[in-house]
Amino acid sequence: MGLSKKTVDDINAKGKRVLVRCDFNVPLKNGEITDETRIVAALPTINKLINDGAKVILCSHLGKVKNGPNEGESLAPVAKRLSEKLGKEVVFVSDYNVTGEAATKAVEEMKEGDVVLLQNTRFRGAEETKNGEKFSKELADLADAYVCDAFGSSHRAHASVAGVTKFIKEKGGENAVGYLMEKEIAFLGNAVENPVRPFVAILGGAKVADKLNVISNLLEKCDTLIIGGGMAYTFLKAKGYEIGTSLCDETKLDYCKEMMEKAEKLGKKLLLPIDTVCTSEFPNPIDAEIATEVVDSDKIPSDKMGMDIGPKTQALYADAVKTAKTVVWNGPMGVFENPILAKGTIAVAKALAETDATTIIGGGDSAAAVNQLGFGDKMSHISTGGGASLEFLEGKELPGVMAADDK
Repeated sequence: MGLSKKTVDDINAKGKRVLVRCDFNVPLKNGEITDETRIVAALPTINKLINDGAKVILCSHLGKVKNGPNEGESLAPVAKRLSEKLGKEVVFVSDYNVTGEAATKAVEEMKEGDVVLLQNTRFRGAEETKNGEKFSKELADLADAYVCDAFGSSHRAHASVAGVTKFIKEKGGENAVGYLMEKEIAFLGNAVENPVRPFVAILGGAKVADKLNVISNLLEKCDTLIIGGGMAYTFLKAKGYEIGTSLCDETKLDYCKEMMEKAEKLGKKLLLPIDTVCTSEFPNPIDAEIATEVVDSDKIPSDKMGMDIGPKTQALYADAVKTAKTVVWNGPMGVFENPILAKGTIAVAKALAETDATTIIGGGDSAAAVNQLGFGDKMSHISTGGGASLEFLEGKELPGVMAADDK
């Protein structure tokens, strides 16, 4: 699917108040930002609007905000870091009401090229997360046009992602997507809908339940589906193997059987681990030294648990990647937080770094793994949204994408 949505390049922003939904959900430690990836990712869209002479109003959520507005989840540190990155003052509206009098006043005083950052949208609680009309309208009242550049939140029908667009449209304003969203849609959308073949998908992570629809959808789209991580053991048990005390979702055994039959019927390769790294118990703490043994997947001892793919499986999966033209990867192959149990994930990351294929990393743990290993620049695209990229791979339509105007 080519992007048929209006992008930040299609709107005439000069002199207009443009509300931009960013993803500034950054990790904080004692009020300091420990990873600024998401701030850096937002800069191209913000700079484009500044250069066009827009009045740029930024909004985002940060954290889960379970216990109401608090300074620990304020966007103040983001305003500071953004000012440094943009080389100009970002006016921060610290009012917990997000859109109140303070926001209106700050926006009224803006000149072309100015930047204002509103307070954490989740400080409005359920009004944000339940897509409240009142809050959506208040956000829209501040602006003439809206740009969604928060892919990591685009699967949520929240006020600042979806609701606001209705009110912008009602007053004749435009709704567009930013550069980050445009890139995500181009890579993930094309990979799934129109891949250059062979197309190999690699799924890991702990639970089959989290990936049910992804597995089913990708089997229809890809040529080879590779399964690793904790969820591989439910598949192995569905094949009739002894899996010891490995992670298993008993309620999903029939589903796994169905998926293996589906792969066969469609003539797709479904690869499961052929050997596995076992331990007697789960490491505690998670990065503790731990004794392991490697066994074939059909010979897991009854008192041991599988924790990572073994060396034969690493080679099998790396081979499958070598001949691919498009690879999508979501989810680690083992307990990646433990150096001894991270080898499978590292092997897959390395195989992706060495291939000439288009490589797309679907956010979350896979993105963290690739970045920690220093392979980030070897990947074609690393998604900024774990949950959103999964829903994309399921074939779902994302509210944040749908809400943008068609070209």
